[in-house]
Amino acid sequence: MTTKSAAAAARATVYGYPRQGQGRELKKAIEGYWKGRVTADTLRAGAVRLRRTHWQQLADAGVHEVPTGDFSLYDHVLDTTVMVGAIPERHRAAVAADPLAGYFAMARGTQDTAPLEMTKWFDTNYHYLVPELGPDTVFTADSTQQVAELREALAFGLAPRPVLVGPVTYLLLAKPAPGVSAGFGPLTLLDRLLPVYAEVLADLRAAGAQWVQLDEPALAQDRTPAELNAVARAYRDLGALTGRPRILVASYFDRLGDALPVLAKAPVEGLAVDFTGPAAANLDALASVGGLPGKRLVAGVVDGRNIWVNNLEKSLATLGTLLGLADRVDVSASCSLLHVPLDAAAEKGIDPQILRWLAFARQKTAEITTLARGLSQGTGAIAGELAANRAVLASRAASPLTHVLAVRARTEAVTGAGSRRSRPYAERAAAQRARLGLPLLPTTTIGSFPQTTEVRTARADLRAGRIDSADYEQRIEAEIREVISCQEKIGIDVLVHGEPERNDMVQYFAERLDGYLATEHGWVQSYGSRYVRPPILAGDISRPAPMTVRWTSYAQSLTHRPVKGMLTGPVTMLAWSFVRDDQSLADTARQVALALRDEVDDLEAAGTSVIQVDEPALRETLPLRAADRAAYLAWATEAFRLTTGGVRPDTQIHTHMCYAEFGDIVQAIDDLDADVISLEAARSHMQVARELAAHGYPRGAGPGVWDIHSPRIPSTEEATALLRKGLEAIPADRLWVNPDCGLKTRGWPETRASLENLVAAARTVRGESSPS
Repeated sequence: MTTKSAAAAARATVYGYPRQGQGRELKKAIEGYWKGRVTADTLRAGAVRLRRTHWQQLADAGVHEVPTGDFSLYDHVLDTTVMVGAIPERHRAAVAADPLAGYFAMARGTQDTAPLEMTKWFDTNYHYLVPELGPDTVFTADSTQQVAELREALAFGLAPRPVLVGPVTYLLLAKPAPGVSAGFGPLTLLDRLLPVYAEVLADLRAAGAQWVQLDEPALAQDRTPAELNAVARAYRDLGALTGRPRILVASYFDRLGDALPVLAKAPVEGLAVDFTGPAAANLDALASVGGLPGKRLVAGVVDGRNIWVNNLEKSLATLGTLLGLADRVDVSASCSLLHVPLDAAAEKGIDPQILRWLAFARQKTAEITTLARGLSQGTGAIAGELAANRAVLASRAASPLTHVLAVRARTEAVTGAGSRRSRPYAERAAAQRARLGLPLLPTTTIGSFPQTTEVRTARADLRAGRIDSADYEQRIEAEIREVISCQEKIGIDVLVHGEPERNDMVQYFAERLDGYLATEHGWVQSYGSRYVRPPILAGDISRPAPMTVRWTSYAQSLTHRPVKGMLTGPVTMLAWSFVRDDQSLADTARQVALALRDEVDDLEAAGTSVIQVDEPALRETLPLRAADRAAYLAWATEAFRLTTGGVRPDTQIHTHMCYAEFGDIVQAIDDLDADVISLEAARSHMQVARELAAHGYPRGAGPGVWDIHSPRIPSTEEATALLRKGLEAIPADRLWVNPDCGLKTRGWPETRASLENLVAAARTVRGESSPS
C-alpha cells in the first residue's frame, strides 16, 4: 500500500546526458584542438557552455537534481583514471607537461607512445579506455575536474549530484599493465584505492555536494563471492566515513542478482536501480530482500538505451509498487542518457505519425518528470499526458510498417538447412585456394578507406541537389579507381573498393532496407569524438533492390585481383541500430538475415569470389548474465549462417570483429562457420590469436597488426613482430595479414605508409615461413 507522504517525495533526475550538443559542437571543438585550430582555453570554454546548455535543458524540463561529472572530453573512465592518478608510466611525462595534451595522448596515442586499450562499455555501443594497473600502481587523488563541474552547477543555481565510476567497477574494468603477469587481479588494489575515493568524496562535500553517485554497473554481471565481498567492504568503508556527502550507488543494464542484498545492507543512503528490460526482475528481487527501509531509491523506469516512447501507465504501476519498498522513491531513466540522441524534435524527415513513437534524451527527460509528477500528485495531474501516450502506443501497434505479411511468412519458413554451407570447411578451403590462388599470409584490409573531404562533399552535394546522380556516381567511381590503384601499387592481395559511397556501415544498409528509419540529427557517441547516427529498426525488414553489387562489380572490373564484397551482418545491424522492442530480437535478426542473404546471392551471381559479412557487435551484444548467453548466441550465429549459407563452396566468406574481449565467445566464432575471420589484436598484443589457438579454431584468421584507432603509423618491424606472435598460435597456411578495423577515420598519407609497412612485414614473415 502506498502512502501520500512517500509519493510526495518523488523527484525527477537523470544519471547523465548526451555530451555532444545539438550540432556536435564538442566533436568539432576537440578535433579543432587536435589540428591546432582551437586553443586549449577555447576548448575548455566551449565545454563549459555545453554543460550549462545541458543543465538548462534539464532544469527547464523539471529535473530536480542534475548530474555533474558525466560530461567528458573523451571518456568518463579515462577521467576516472586521471581522478585516481593511475596514469600509465609511458604517459606520465606528457600529462605532467601538459595535462590536456597528455589526456588525449592516453586516449589516442602518439607516434612514439601507444594509447590505452579501448573496448566496449558493457553491452552498449559506447567504447571506454581500459585502465592499466599493476602491483606497483600508486593511486593519488585529483578531484580538480569533478569539483570544478560541481561548482559550475552550483553557481548556475542548480542542485547538482556528482556522478563517478564506482571503485569496484573501475577495478573490474581494468587490466594488468604491460609487463604485469596476466594472473594479477586489479581488484586486489581495492584497499589502496578506497582512501583515494574517500579523499575525492571529502573534496566534493567541501565544495557543496549533498549527494554523490557512484556507478557500479559491473554488479549487473555475474560476480564471484570474493567480488561481492569486495563490494561489501568497499561500501562499508566509504559508508563509515565522516564528513562525506550522502552516497547513491547506481547499477544498470541488467538485474543485480546476488549483488542486490549486498547493496541493500550497505551503509549508504541510496540505491539507483534499473527496472527496464531484463532488469525488470529487480522489482521482485527488491521485495524479496525486504526493500530499502530508510533509504532513497532512484527508480530507472524509462529505458535509457532505446528510443521508443515510454508506456507511462506501466511505469507508474512499477513506481507505485516501489513506493512501499523504500523511504523515498525518485524517478529516472534506467541509465545515463548518453546512449540516445539528444532531441527527436529536430527530425524533420520522419513521418510525423511515426515521430510520435520516438523519445530521445529531451523527450525521455519529459517522460521522467511526467512520471514524477504523476507519482507525487496522482494520475489526475497527468491525465492529458496519459491519454496522449495511450494513443501513441496504439498507433504504433496498429501500423502496417510493423506487420508485413510477406516478410513474416518468409521468416516462419526458415529451416535449419537454410543456414548451413553445402560443404565442410576443408572441402571449401581447397576449392577457394584453387579459385583465388593467394600466397601464404595473404594481405587484405577490413573494408573502408579514408573518407576524404571530396567524398563527403559529393554526398552533401547530392543531398542538396547541387549535382545529379550521374555526376555523383562519376565522383564515386573516381574514388574507387584511386583506392584500387593504391592497393595494387602497395601489393595488397585481396582488395576492397573502399566504400566511398557509404556514410556508415549500418546506416548505409538501413537506408536501403524497408522497415528502417534514418535520422538527420540522431548522433550518439561511440568513442572520443566519433559519433554515429544509429538507424531505427521500426518495422518488418526486407530488401527491395541490390545495395552493393553496382560498386563491387565496378571495382572488380578494374583489377584481376579479387575484390571483396562488403556487408554488415545481421547482429550488428541490430546492435548498432535502435531495435524494435515489440518482438523478439531473434525474429528481427532472421528478417534482417534474409534481406542480407538476397544481397550475398546477388554478389555471388555477379562474380564476387570473396564476400565479407562484418559482425563486430557479436561479442558486445552478449548478455551480461551467463544464464542468458546460450540462447542469444544460438540465434545470433544462426542469423549469420542464414545470411551466408547459400553460397558455393569456392566463394570465400569472411567476417570481422573488433574492440571486444573474444575469449568467452570463441565457440560462437567457430559456429559462424566463416572461412576467414579478422579481429582486433594490435592493442591487446595478439591475445585473440592465443585464444583461437587454445580453442582449436580450424579456419583462417587475421589478427590485426595495425591499430587504426590511433594516428600513429606502425613500423614494419612492429608489424613483423606482431605477425611472428600470431604465427605462434595460427599456422601460416591459415594466417591472414590485415589492420584491426576499417580505415574510414584515417588520412591518406598514414594509410599508404601503414599499408606499405604491413605488406613489407607480410613479405618478411612469408619468406621466413615458406618451405625451403
